[in-house]
Amino acid sequence: MTNGFEFWDYFVFIAYAILILGVGLWVSRDKDGHEKNAEDYFLASKSLPWWAIGTSLIAANISAEQFIGMSGSGFALGLAIASYEWMAAITLIIVGKYFLPIFIEKGLYTIPEFVEKRFSTNLKTILAVFWIALYVFVNLASVLYLGGLAIETIMGVDMMTAIICLALFAAAYSIYGGLSAVAWTDVIQVVFLVLGGLATTYLALNTVSGGEGMIAGFSKVMDAAPEKFHMILDEFNSDGSSNDNYLNLPGVWVLIGGLWVANFYYWGFNQYIIQRTLAAKSLEESQKGILLAAALKIIIPLIVVIPGIAAYVMVNDPEIMAGLGEAGQLSLPSSGQADKAYPWLLQFLPTGLKGVAFAALAAAIVSSLASMLNSTSTIFTMDIYKQYINKNASSKTTVNVGRISAAVALIIAVIMAPLLGGIDQAFQFIQEWTGIVSPGILAVFMLGLFWKKTTNNAAIWGALLSIPIALALKFIPIPGLEPWMHQMGLTAVLSMLVIVVLSYLQNKGADDEKGITLSKELFKTTPLFNIGSFIVCIIVATLYCIFW
Repeated sequence: MTNGFEFWDYFVFIAYAILILGVGLWVSRDKDGHEKNAEDYFLASKSLPWWAIGTSLIAANISAEQFIGMSGSGFALGLAIASYEWMAAITLIIVGKYFLPIFIEKGLYTIPEFVEKRFSTNLKTILAVFWIALYVFVNLASVLYLGGLAIETIMGVDMMTAIICLALFAAAYSIYGGLSAVAWTDVIQVVFLVLGGLATTYLALNTVSGGEGMIAGFSKVMDAAPEKFHMILDEFNSDGSSNDNYLNLPGVWVLIGGLWVANFYYWGFNQYIIQRTLAAKSLEESQKGILLAAALKIIIPLIVVIPGIAAYVMVNDPEIMAGLGEAGQLSLPSSGQADKAYPWLLQFLPTGLKGVAFAALAAAIVSSLASMLNSTSTIFTMDIYKQYINKNASSKTTVNVGRISAAVALIIAVIMAPLLGGIDQAFQFIQEWTGIVSPGILAVFMLGLFWKKTTNNAAIWGALLSIPIALALKFIPIPGLEPWMHQMGLTAVLSMLVIVVLSYLQNKGADDEKGITLSKELFKTTPLFNIGSFIVCIIVATLYCIFW
């Protein structure tokens, strides 16, 4: 099957598309007597409830990178890739308790805006350009490429046609409606995402068990591929050869090293993620949304990693492959094409469920595209256009510039997306190259938030020097630093060291005039948040103990 869709599959998918477009355009409409202003467009009128924030965080995060890329990594290296999800649950709790109170107190629209208030306009502009380039050339382009790959594999549609269709779908409601349209449609997207993901997981495990159900299938997968169920990878295989996957997930260092750089950067200082929390009705509502997202993060590997491991077992079991017939040989995943694992599984779903699963995949792709577009346009409009081009722009002009900049970003990403072809384990590729930029940004924010002596000039030098430091560590062979997570962690440490040393030289140990005064009161959280956070931490610790 290159296109085994039947009437009910098309019906489900088309109904999903109409629902998303309808809801997106309905919440985007201008209310009687009220013209959409910047707060409406970029921050959803600061009216989002906790459940919309939590689901929108997950919808923005779970994209083709996870469905396609993480399943591919599950196929190639196993459950260890779930560290991105389970450690993210802990990270979200830390962000909710220690970062959000400061951001919301300052009434931010964008993360670069914080940099301007804490440091300077120059540093804000440098980081704004960093982010726009990263979103357009890495994030948007990779999501479009992986989405196009999925549609090409499942339906036989030409890659470029699939990319353009996905781009137009995301643009149809997000560019016009802004964050309101993105966040409220995300609530629906998450329902499709979870239902479709669970359907695919059930089918894969049920097939492995020969029709005996999901639990029996999971047990058989663990028996057939026990090496795929270790969260902490060894540097060497049992035969003494080097474990190539160790370079991507370097053993216990995943828990105590560079992955924290990626996590804190992504969940704490990433515009298209944090923008949802800035749009909350209140800090308490925002923190409840963060807690919901942390809880959902725990179950995400069930729908994005386990199917990849199940596909690995299926492909390597002659009896199962014989039962799949000719369809099993189409677009077959392999060690060099691991990202084909999830699309390959979808073709075996029964009529109707195939439409649901495909809608889930489309939901994941489109919701992330919409989020990235909205955040790219927010940063360009608020931090570049209003700063340097038209400081006195009216609300109408500001919103229109936001829409135009989103459209331009999307066009560039559509052109770039096909150039990513041929990458294996695209999820790891995205993390690795984001890791060139993220350590310097993390260093600036962490010291800017929590060390009052940090100066503007030191932060600028730290951010700028982090790029050559990262590139030097990447391309100059240093024994023991081969894993890119080590390189990312060391880059963050060296960038912080640069900032600390230069700050001392400039201010002779005195506090910076823009340093943030922190108090215990600022970080007080509700009993609900505290208890929920404790439960999430216990569950994550238990999972690591079970699958160590």
